[in-house]
Parts: sequence; C-alpha cells; structure tokens
Amino acid sequence: MNFVGVDGCRSGWFWVCLTESRAWDANVERDLAHLWARWQRADVILIDIPIGLLESRHGERLCDREARRVLGRPRSSSVFPVPCRPALYARGYAEACRINERHTGRRLSRQTWNIAGKIREAEELLRSSPRARHVVREIHPEVLFWALNRGRSMVHNKRTERGFEERLQLLERRYPGSRGIAASALDKFTRKAVRRDDVVDALAAAITGKLGRESLWSFPEHPERDAIGLPMEIVCYRR
Repeated sequence: MNFVGVDGCRSGWFWVCLTESRAWDANVERDLAHLWARWQRADVILIDIPIGLLESRHGERLCDREARRVLGRPRSSSVFPVPCRPALYARGYAEACRINERHTGRRLSRQTWNIAGKIREAEELLRSSPRARHVVREIHPEVLFWALNRGRSMVHNKRTERGFEERLQLLERRYPGSRGIAASALDKFTRKAVRRDDVVDALAAAITGKLGRESLWSFPEHPERDAIGLPMEIVCYRR
C-alpha cells in the first residue's frame, strides 16, 4: 500500500510516499501528469491544492470557512479564498480579478493567482481520469497539523525556524522516523527547488494518508459538489 502526500514547490510538485512496511520515498515531478503516471496505483494521494471550485455563486467554499474556524487566528489567515473556475482561464491577473469579483464578489490575491497554473493542472487531471477522482483528495497543511495535534493549531509561522521545528516535532511524535525522512529530502534538493515547509507539508499529508486510510475526516462532513461533480472538501485525520 502506498500513501502519497504532495505539495507544490518552485520546481513542480514535491511528493513523499510512505508504504505499509514503513519504507518511504520522496522526489519532485515537474507536473501532475508525471506524478499521476508514477502513483496512479497509490491508495490515496493527498495534495495541497484546491480541487472543487465555485462557478458563479457569491461567497466562498464552505470547507474554507470551516477550516478557518477550527484553526483560529493567526493560522486561519493561511486559508486564502479559492478562485472560481472561470477566473482560472483568464489571460492575466487583472482579468482574473474582474472575473472572480463578478462571479463570487471577491477579487483575487496575487498569491492565489500565482498558483492558478497548478490549480488548472489538478483540474485537467481530475477531468481526464475517473480513478484520480477517487484517489486524489484536497488537504490544507495547517488543518493537517491541527488534526495531528488533536485539535490545537500550530503556534509559530511555518516559514520560521520555530515553526519548522514545531511541525517536525509533531510529525516525529505521530510517525517516528519523520525527522530522518525530512533531513534526507532536504539534503537531496536545494532550497531553490524545494523549501523546508514544502517537505514538512508533503510529509504531513503522507502521514495523514497512512494513519487515516480508514478514517479520513472531511470539512465539511458532507461536502458540496461543484459543477463538474468534484467535492469541495478539505480532509484530515482526526483520532
């Protein structure tokens, strides 16, 4: 059995795979098509990217509102509004902002627009593969850490030394050997290719997939579906 956690990085998509026998692997794929070609037989792939998207309804996804609620401040600020589907295919940031405001009542942040290409990759994969719809599920790293920490959000920002160590200590407690996995992955790649938080986020997703293979929890408990049938959900492990 293979449990894969994925996070977008500067060089593409960083992934960690954990197996039933406690073996592991980690690498980078330049796009989701290549990642799927490698891991399409995985039991679960948990990925930090929005999947189910709004079309033309004002407001935002219920899963994002619930994630902010459980995280509380200041970690709630890490859950940023997701673009509507039409905005993803705009020709530039200004046009995307106009489209998103017309459809949802909100403009887009630069941060959101900068990952639009990765959101499109996920959309194209899920449109093209029925199996991917069953295997690939959306996570948010701070929700994963909140759940692994038994309902307590992380104290420090993940980009700081304290934040990195806080998250790594939690992963080591929940899955002994995590520190060694992270160290090996960080030795393998430069920080220009893969940042420290990319590693701990993807590792948290892989651990969540393995620990929660029979009991992944969804925010909301009964997800809405978007116009093409994709769930608007954020999953985590709650035990």
